[in-house]
Amino acid sequence: MFHVIMAGGSGTRFWPRSRKGHPKQLIDLMGQGTLIRQTIDRIKEMDTANKIYIVASDFLCDKIKVEIPEIPESNFIKEPSGKNTAPAIGLAALHIYKKDPKGVMAIYPADHLIQGKEKFIGTMRAAEAMAEQENILMTIGIKPTYPATGYGYIQFGANGNSITESIHKVKTFAEKPHKDAAINFFESGEFLWNSGIFVWKAEQILLEMKTHMCELHDSLDVIFDNMDSPQYDIVLDREWEIISPESIDYGILEKAKNVYTVKADFEWSDLGTWDSLFKAFDKNEQGSLHDGEVVTVDSKNNLVISPNRLTALIGVEDLAVVNMMDVTLIMTKSESEKVKTIVKMLESMKKEDYL
Repeated sequence: MFHVIMAGGSGTRFWPRSRKGHPKQLIDLMGQGTLIRQTIDRIKEMDTANKIYIVASDFLCDKIKVEIPEIPESNFIKEPSGKNTAPAIGLAALHIYKKDPKGVMAIYPADHLIQGKEKFIGTMRAAEAMAEQENILMTIGIKPTYPATGYGYIQFGANGNSITESIHKVKTFAEKPHKDAAINFFESGEFLWNSGIFVWKAEQILLEMKTHMCELHDSLDVIFDNMDSPQYDIVLDREWEIISPESIDYGILEKAKNVYTVKADFEWSDLGTWDSLFKAFDKNEQGSLHDGEVVTVDSKNNLVISPNRLTALIGVEDLAVVNMMDVTLIMTKSESEKVKTIVKMLESMKKEDYL
């Protein structure tokens, strides 16, 4: 199996710790190593580094090479600009197909937190075996532990649509639900969190793109025809300009009829917001999570990230405080999704030094 890491994200929801020049996947958020290093090390428990591919911008590829020197130079797939997951996965599929027309590829986000190595490997091997045997698209669904509103969901059909106890045909995908719907999803037992991890043959996903995303497939065809030519970079840039941004979920998975899910029970978080980071790690006696030099009085249930300076809290609760050298962010944890709104405001104000 080939392993493709999607590492092009900008990590705006982890601002101000995450910046354009040093996004979330390259940050050691809680002293356990950078998220992309953790992702690489998990995959290396299954395969060697030469089976791992990275998809990111030219700028980020250079940064990642420093962090992950064991990945071969030829395994860095450079996307000219961010076009969401479908074009990036299509471009990676071309490279895998060129290497091995029968090759199975697994796709991983670069910045998720996963605990439970043996369960993770077992899940990925089960998905690989199915993808090798059948012309199907495998997703990894996580057994929910609470009614999350910040995750997408996969509804699976257990009655007569199951291959094994843990592999089921997908009925539908659901976007991030409101609270009542999330509770219904959780209590029904028919929904899994959508992890954003996928497994399929490179050939199969390209065929699905030919059926469901024909304009993208046309551009990928042109790029493939020029992969070994001196014109590759020019052709890639030209075709990339006309490709429309689209997610793999909406572009393919919600339309294809041959989508299955492996029900996984390893611990998983997409670390999408400061609040999800707070939920993912153990707290102190006050129910708070601190990273850096922090002192508190009569305060509880707070997240404090302060890598460069002392932060002191008195009489507050349920806050997220991120105190950097040039920027301080203070909010209630429940408002974490709105960080990207602040980033957009700073962009419109042309405050590039803070981005």
